[in-house]
Amino acid sequence: MQSEAASSPSLTSPPNPDPSPTPSGFCLSPTLAPAELPFIEPLPESLSCSFTLPAASHSPGIVRATTRAILRAHGLAEVTDAVVQVASELTACACRFSPSAQVYVSLRYREGAMRVTLYDDHPRHENTLLEAACQTYRGVSLRVLDQVVRACEGEWGIGGGLEQDMGTRMWAVLPCEGARAYGCAPGPGDCQLGGVVGTAAPLPQRK
Repeated sequence: MQSEAASSPSLTSPPNPDPSPTPSGFCLSPTLAPAELPFIEPLPESLSCSFTLPAASHSPGIVRATTRAILRAHGLAEVTDAVVQVASELTACACRFSPSAQVYVSLRYREGAMRVTLYDDHPRHENTLLEAACQTYRGVSLRVLDQVVRACEGEWGIGGGLEQDMGTRMWAVLPCEGARAYGCAPGPGDCQLGGVVGTAAPLPQRK
């Protein structure tokens, strides 16, 4: 008579459902999900996307195309004009200042607003005067973003990364109501400007 231990399958060696031998080094394919599962369209509340891009001149164009597709997929096509412009401006600025080969992009929908964040590896300056000058220079290069954010009655800013020595973080918050109105406006010059964190100034001439 076989003992219970001998008749029970081993925990370390589960029985192979396929009687044919499995070649060493290969695993059986997992069970596939049913193909008939219904497609559930993403909602705005589920928009939470992030990706890494090269710190290169073509990256703002990639961000524009990607942001349009993401907004459309989440039912936020009406805010496309403002959000795409802001994402493009932040990406161009990050690519311009980043000392490394990559920048990080984050798109989030939270509490009726779109949050666009760019991270680059430009370190924070320990000297307060140098840090202030660096932030001012970034702010100057974001004059178009400033106008868009003002028109949407949002806010934007420049600061350090979420952790020490994480580089520089630039962000903008666009209320969807204001972003929709911006998309319907005849042009940026006809928009009523509101409060914003940041300053608008002409871009300096690069030598």
